[in-house]
Amino acid sequence: MLASNGSTTVAAALNKALPYDIRTDFAAVAPVGINPMLLVVRPDLPAKDVAELLAMAHAKPGKLNGASAGAGGATHLALELFKSLGKADIVHVPYKGGGPAMADLMASMVDLYFGGLSTALPHVKAGKLRALGQTGEKRSAAAPDIPTIAESGLPGYEAAISYGVFLPVGASPALIAKLHGAVDATVRSPEVAKKFADLGADPQFGTPTEFAAYVANDMAKWARVAKDAGLKAD
Repeated sequence: MLASNGSTTVAAALNKALPYDIRTDFAAVAPVGINPMLLVVRPDLPAKDVAELLAMAHAKPGKLNGASAGAGGATHLALELFKSLGKADIVHVPYKGGGPAMADLMASMVDLYFGGLSTALPHVKAGKLRALGQTGEKRSAAAPDIPTIAESGLPGYEAAISYGVFLPVGASPALIAKLHGAVDATVRSPEVAKKFADLGADPQFGTPTEFAAYVANDMAKWARVAKDAGLKAD
């Protein structure tokens, strides 16, 4: 099974009644890729980096607002993690989709937004938005000149859409090892690397044990964010 953290760790953080637990009902096989987002701000916002944005938020609590593509989605959770780690009072403005959120940001109707790298980057290059940081743990190959949010003023920040392969719990070690080898070889191929780059994504590598640890840490992080923000599935 190929799954994103949106349907596994994030879903579990928002919905306590989820009928499965990715940690106990499935065996982690291999990571596949990660799709970071960009923290973009309206073009006339004075802040030039994350540190300055947080300084603005601290100076005037509740005055800045942040758009999302919808309550409980990846862009919303990225904002809530930013608010939590940065101890910033930023008003959440949910939209019905990323397109309307991005349009209002470019029109300076809202202050900031966490958008998909592949969709936000063209607007940054066109000068319609300004990027303050990307949400991955390291800089994406698709945007090597844009610092991570951790580099730009908020250490420890990481929020991205990740994908990985799982098998049902109880799968034999031999089967897990065989599938891991096949997935790892595919992700390392030049063809897949190019496709990932075109999508603004980066390949991920790791052993089944390392991937299982990543999944557990991701679940714990989003559970904390959801609890602190009072989020739950509708």
